[in-house]
Amino acid sequence: QVQLVESGGGLVQAGGSLRLSCAASGRTFSPYTMGWFRQAPGKEREFVASINWSRTNTAYADSVKGRLTISRDNAKNTVYLQMNSLKPEDTAVYYCAGGDGSRWYHWGQGTQVTVSS
Repeated sequence: QVQLVESGGGLVQAGGSLRLSCAASGRTFSPYTMGWFRQAPGKEREFVASINWSRTNTAYADSVKGRLTISRDNAKNTVYLQMNSLKPEDTAVYYCAGGDGSRWYHWGQGTQVTVSS
């Protein structure tokens, strides 16, 4: 099993930045594709970004392209989400997940991001 713990959420004004972190423990972290998802109040959970274990392939939702950047440090068992130019519509609980890119086997508990206008 892999345990995932997110951190770095908070309250920020529109146009500001936050950096989310997701620390993994338990089984080895490296083979997994890692992803970030988010869920806004009253909405379905949606994909935000993913990165494969070798960091050669990343993917982003259209709504975040150019503003959010996913990265990972396999030596530290940590994946990051750098969030710039934040908008009120980015307000959500952000979840870290590990899987094979198509299916997601491990989930964190989430961290709240609130962007004020």
